[in-house]
Amino acid sequence: MREIKFRTRYGLNVVGIYREGKTIDDKLIDQPMRLGDILLIVGDWKLIRLLSTDRRNFIVLNLAAEVEAVAPATSQAPHAIFCLVLMVTMMAIDEIPNFIAVLIACLLMGKFRCIDMESAYRAIHWPSIMLIVGMMPFALALEKTGGINLIVNLLMDIAGGMGARIMLLCLFIVCAVIGLFISNTATAILMAPIAIAVANQMNISPMPFAMVINVAASAAFMTPVSSPVNTLILAPGGYKFSDFLKFGIPFTFLVMAISIIIIPEFFPF
Repeated sequence: MREIKFRTRYGLNVVGIYREGKTIDDKLIDQPMRLGDILLIVGDWKLIRLLSTDRRNFIVLNLAAEVEAVAPATSQAPHAIFCLVLMVTMMAIDEIPNFIAVLIACLLMGKFRCIDMESAYRAIHWPSIMLIVGMMPFALALEKTGGINLIVNLLMDIAGGMGARIMLLCLFIVCAVIGLFISNTATAILMAPIAIAVANQMNISPMPFAMVINVAASAAFMTPVSSPVNTLILAPGGYKFSDFLKFGIPFTFLVMAISIIIIPEFFPF
């Protein structure tokens, strides 16, 4: 082991040797290698996968299923890029619904073995799906019970006579405040019908209002619960709740100012 510099060459550690029906686990570094030796190794999954490509010297047996989730499948890269380009093209030509384009790309990914069914299932973020499924009936309930009309009338009383840009500002602020307490996905689902109803009552295009809700919900900088990304980095980064407020508030105001100025230029009233 010492002479072939196994650890230096492959970055892996040998913790046991099985030879001729016997287990050797003492002074492994000084053991001479023999034909037919079975090595028990530990180390990074990617390095183990790399070792499996060295078929001249070693044959990797019982490769764990977890290695497929972390080892790069570089041979499938052209197929994955093709699926991505095809999906974007189908979405750009606007002849096929977006969800159909995404579904076709996912099925092709499976066909080309870029991903297997188990990995695809693990990649689904079920909490987000359940959140969306739960918020849609809630937004519908607001519409059916008159809750949306109540909020729209309140916004119209406050800013209805001040112009469309001021109304955009109010919607951004309301969306940002709601985003302090619930996720940005739920905020967008909740606020979108309100913004569209406000635009209809003002007899102007709903496009800039919908876009403002989109941007305001995405500008989830102020609390850890505003976005899954914020939640993920909270513990590893050692951040406190106040850290998000300290840096998130200035960024939110910056995004708000830019949005109110630029969005109507691209999506006129």
